[in-house]
Amino acid sequence: MNKNLPFEFVYQVGALLVAILVVHSIFAAYIRPEAEAILEIREERLAAGELFTEERSLYVVLKDYEQEACFILMLWAFSIMGYKFRNALRERETLRTEFVNVGDGMSILPEDTREYTRPIQSLADDTQDQLLPRAMMAALHRFSSTRNVQDVAEAVHSICESESDRLDSELSMVRYIAWAIPSIGFIGTVRGIGDALGQAYRAVEGDIAGVTASLGVAFNSTFVALVISIVIMFLVHQLQLIQERVVLDTQTYCDQKLIRHMQVR
Repeated sequence: MNKNLPFEFVYQVGALLVAILVVHSIFAAYIRPEAEAILEIREERLAAGELFTEERSLYVVLKDYEQEACFILMLWAFSIMGYKFRNALRERETLRTEFVNVGDGMSILPEDTREYTRPIQSLADDTQDQLLPRAMMAALHRFSSTRNVQDVAEAVHSICESESDRLDSELSMVRYIAWAIPSIGFIGTVRGIGDALGQAYRAVEGDIAGVTASLGVAFNSTFVALVISIVIMFLVHQLQLIQERVVLDTQTYCDQKLIRHMQVR
């Protein structure tokens, strides 16, 4: 399993670089030019003294650098969760495989464990690294060495519990991203309010355009960051639910397909 960690690290770094490239390209080529055009039209209408009701534009809401950073982190989090979701689906697909063909009424004796481990040992390395084959191999080896069914059940439970802890710890990066996004939004809020206070003298003179623009930065960044954070946390909980079900189903599989057939004479 450790040999998969370098690939996952490279995948995460590559996903971050791709997210930066894609999001920045969209912002630089499309969102910011559209926002600047809308703001320029508004300035011209204000300069002409025209009375109008301004519609809230999505391009203006998204144009600032804080929002760009939030979308980069969002795409990065989606990439990480997509990778883990794919692994969870592979683990669930493994549960449909009959690794040990034991019919009703048949028993597994400690002397038979070597015969039942051969089909699992013949699997590809990446398949053997999955939770179900590891749990079944541990169960068969434990039964062969201890000849105690209770020890086998404890071995399966221990492997499933450690797998659950590992999956939970590997989601720490996504949870950090979900925390960092609102923090970036609050940075935009502080920056916008600071700019607005710096232009307060213009508001006293009757020119409130600069103040309103700065306040727009303050509130837009927080609004976008909170919405993205809500979406990410929802997906994190859904992914965690799928992973927990896979672990529980693996333990149930081992109990029903393997452990209940074990007997000592």
